Amino acid sequence: MRESTGGTRQRIQAVALELFTEQGYEKTSLREIAERLGVTKAALYYHFRSKDEIVNSLVEDRLHRMDELIAWAQTQPATLATRRTLIATYADAMFASELPSVMRFFEQNQTVLKSLAAGQQMRDRMLRLAQELSRGDDSPAAQLRAALTLFAVHSSFFVVQQPHITDEERKKIALEVADELLARIADGD
Repeated sequence: MRESTGGTRQRIQAVALELFTEQGYEKTSLREIAERLGVTKAALYYHFRSKDEIVNSLVEDRLHRMDELIAWAQTQPATLATRRTLIATYADAMFASELPSVMRFFEQNQTVLKSLAAGQQMRDRMLRLAQELSRGDDSPAAQLRAALTLFAVHSSFFVVQQPHITDEERKKIALEVADELLARIADGD
């Protein structure tokens, strides 16, 4: 039975992500990705012409989710309840099944991401999410707290290192820290 085109793209993304994380983006070739998948390089080219396209495809899905979250937040009042819902929804997306490996890739390949359009787009969305988290309080302290709230969710993948901790426990800790920061941002009118 043939695999769907969407399934093939997802397999390519997963294998590329695995190799990028193991070896680094620069040291991984399309040939290696094709070999690990057990397909020809031409078959890989049918879906992705370059490593940049693979990374962009990984980022596009996250950008879409972030855009939906930003659009939702813009329709809500600037209250602590809205902020809590926004960061909880964001954390749920961040802790989705494949995302920890994406986060490891982002952490290990920051210089590559900075040079790709996808990296700049991610940075832009993060800033927009932070703006929504601090909407109603335009103080510099609120802006920093909002950004640190997002960082609390992200950094929990790398900072909370206990071997016995589950992702659910890690997310709970991240949201507790985030809530402490959110509680210090003033509600808007």
